[in-house]
Amino acid sequence: MMTVSKNNMTIKVTPPAEGLFNLMIFARHADSQDPYNWVCSYRIQCLEPRNGEKLPENPFHFWGLHQKVTDFGIKESSHKGYLLVAPQGTLLLTLQTSRPLLAIYELTNKELDAALSKKCLAAQAEEEKLSCHVLCPFKGYYRLSVFVKDLGGSTFRNMANFLIHCLRPISQNELFPLGLSMHCGSGISSSSHGLSNPSHSSPIITTKLGKCNITFHAPTNVEVTASLSKDRVMSTKYPLERYVLVTHLRTKVSVCIVLPESGVYKVGLFGRSRDQEDFAHICDYVIHCFSDPSWPPFPRVYSLWRRGCVLLEPRTGVLQEQSWVRFRIKVPKAYQVVILGQEKTVLQQTPNMVWEGDVFTGAAGTQIKLAAKFSQHCSSLEVILAFEVEGGPPASLGCSG
Repeated sequence: MMTVSKNNMTIKVTPPAEGLFNLMIFARHADSQDPYNWVCSYRIQCLEPRNGEKLPENPFHFWGLHQKVTDFGIKESSHKGYLLVAPQGTLLLTLQTSRPLLAIYELTNKELDAALSKKCLAAQAEEEKLSCHVLCPFKGYYRLSVFVKDLGGSTFRNMANFLIHCLRPISQNELFPLGLSMHCGSGISSSSHGLSNPSHSSPIITTKLGKCNITFHAPTNVEVTASLSKDRVMSTKYPLERYVLVTHLRTKVSVCIVLPESGVYKVGLFGRSRDQEDFAHICDYVIHCFSDPSWPPFPRVYSLWRRGCVLLEPRTGVLQEQSWVRFRIKVPKAYQVVILGQEKTVLQQTPNMVWEGDVFTGAAGTQIKLAAKFSQHCSSLEVILAFEVEGGPPASLGCSG
């Protein structure tokens, strides 16, 4: 195992068997592309081999940080040396940077295949810091290789290779979801889309209640949408998209998530400005919840759910049959807001611009729609939200504001 710094080099040799070995050392100038030249040799006599676990292969030859790590834009590492210990199967590597950088990571272990390896890493790129959350599902040794590039760079370059020793692995049920990007949590990507002041800067959110609210300050010309996914959905009646509700306030965007079951979820945030047609990926969050939640979904959202629309109550999209439900909602620029169910109910607007009224749900199987007119001269109603009416025990309605 070779580690190289600016002014010295260390080689740790572990002979595989008893006997005599030759160690040959080759070198070249750090900036040269010429072939390596033989420098010197050592003869090593091993009287008793060390019976330890075989270390992972390292095609990059050196361990620890690259000897010219400052040229890569790295100022400092959270871990000194090349050996990192993960006593409980988890590890957080942070690298302080002198300029904004992007990074990708590679984790290898004799029992880890490529697909599973991707579920072991969650990367975050901030203006002056790179972070990587590492999960180890097997006991033993891992190689974690780090590759970086400048924001305008074309290729990632290997700047560090760490040896991780996992003493006690974590359960594979706790691994990260598939498909995480290099932008987890807030950072360079969210800032470039105009989002600031995140409620959660870390990419990993743990909730015992089974719900959370991610907020950012956002300029008025930026629209945000969100997706919720899980590698294995056990038993949900509604699609996972119904368990996310995005609300655009005047200077803020709120992404409210409720979970139908326990497990590990990925929340993807996407954004676009007024002059863009398509949404672009912003960042991902990981939500951990192992407390067995069973929240009902939000109402189905239609395209007219836009900036300034706020659902105050009910906050669930599943309503109890044969019951009275209080509706309170903000719909900017609406001329009239109505509830369409077994009967039509016209909501009344209060002085603080909230449309409200009491609605009878009717029989199970009914769909209740919230619709609006945006002009006195418009004869048609446009649907904004849709709710399901079901029997059984009542869902927690909840309210906001």
